[in-house]
This record gives sequence, structure tokens and C-alpha cells, in this order.
Amino acid sequence: MAKITVTVDGVTYSDDVEPRLLLVHYLREQVGKTGTPIGCDTSNCGACTVHMNGVSVKSCSVLAVQAEGAEITTIEGMADGQWHPLQQAFHAEHAVQCGYCTPGMLRAAADLLRSNPNPSDQEIRDGLEGNLCRCTGYENIVRAVRRAAEAGASS
Repeated sequence: MAKITVTVDGVTYSDDVEPRLLLVHYLREQVGKTGTPIGCDTSNCGACTVHMNGVSVKSCSVLAVQAEGAEITTIEGMADGQWHPLQQAFHAEHAVQCGYCTPGMLRAAADLLRSNPNPSDQEIRDGLEGNLCRCTGYENIVRAVRRAAEAGASS
């Protein structure tokens, strides 16, 4: 077992973990952040995307021990008492159907807007590359990210 200390959505956790435990399983099973879905377990779909020290990572490709000392933000930590502007835009643009990919899409979009607050549609598509959606056809997702950018959502 290895001892890790991480801050998840502003709360610090110290736990003993198996060295081979994936971050996604740690977040869901030990921390209780079930909004981060387990998608493909191969890092292909992006549904499990979280922010680690402000950067998007696919939590199925990161070991929990690699997160030692890190600040993690999950989909649950995105809103602060009210929906984040990206969440509002996804709702307004109907960018959600089944919703399975949405947590990862929102975290990737937030990362994109932080580094590029006024992306073109192609830059939005490039920024969301690696996050798969089987329901929406991406058009509404691109519109939602554009709408959030126009509203000034950059975090």
C-alpha cells in the first residue's frame, strides 16, 4: 500500500491505496466522486476527464499514486453553488443526450477555454479531440462551447 494525499474539489484526502489503483477508481470508490464515469478504461473516450493541477487528464490513464499532492477538480467541483457557464451553455444548446460523455467534455472544454478564451469552431473541435460522444454528433457541443466562450467562461 502507498499513502497519498490529494485535494479533490477543495477537500483534502489522505488514503492508503494499492500502487496500481487508477485515479478514476480512487475518485469513485474512495472519495465518492461518482460523477466521473468509467468509460472505456483505455483512455480512448475521455469520459473520465478531470483536471489535475489545472490540466485535463484522463483519470483512467493516471495512477492514484501519481496524483500525490495534486489538486483534482471533478465535474462535481466545477459548479460553485450554481451551474458553471459551460454547464449552462451545454443545457441551453442541448449538447447532452445520454450524458455519459458530458463530464469529460465539460472538463476538456474548460481546459480549452482557459488556454484559448475565444476559440474558432475548428479550435473547439481540436480541443475536444479525444473525447468521444456517440449521441450528439458534436454540433451542439461545439455550439455550447462557442456560446460559453462568447459569455466569457474561461475557467
